[in-house]
Amino acid sequence: MTFTRTAIPDVILIDPKVHGDARGYFVETFRADKLEAFLGFHIAFCQDNESKSSYGVLRGLHYQLPPHAQTKLVRVIEGEVLDVAVDIREGSPTFGQHVAIRLSGENKRQMLIPRGFAHGFVVLSEHCTFAYKVDNYYSIECDRGMAFDDPALNIDWIVEKAQLQLSAKDTGQPSFANADHFDFSENLYTLKGTDV
Repeated sequence: MTFTRTAIPDVILIDPKVHGDARGYFVETFRADKLEAFLGFHIAFCQDNESKSSYGVLRGLHYQLPPHAQTKLVRVIEGEVLDVAVDIREGSPTFGQHVAIRLSGENKRQMLIPRGFAHGFVVLSEHCTFAYKVDNYYSIECDRGMAFDDPALNIDWIVEKAQLQLSAKDTGQPSFANADHFDFSENLYTLKGTDV
């Protein structure tokens, strides 16, 4: 399992080792010990989510505010997506910048998106099964989003806008400037007064 820092160093690309032969393959998709050794701190994932989508479905950009902010470890089981993480931590040297990585069932790549980032993806294949771990439970009160097509973010989603499929929620999100942000100076990995 290889860990690589992206252009935004807090967003981590993970390449698991795939063991394949004529029968198929085996891969470890998550190793807490290796992830924590790389990061230098503990992340306690508590919920797994999975979605099924077709070509052009765009989900995002989503995040949760403290005290229910979430780290996400995302991967594609089948199909392909363009996965995007946007730094929304005011005061961060990469505030407003994004990372966009192709994840697929073939390449088995994963992306670790820390608290303080908005996340979204668009499906590039006919169908896609997308899975992710989070380290905080869903909270409707802390659920937030921002416009996927805000020119200030300058995200190339690859799929033509006319072919995108969005929820009503995602067509009415605020701009980056008007969305709720995080404070880069705050320790986002503090829960109940304890560093985790």
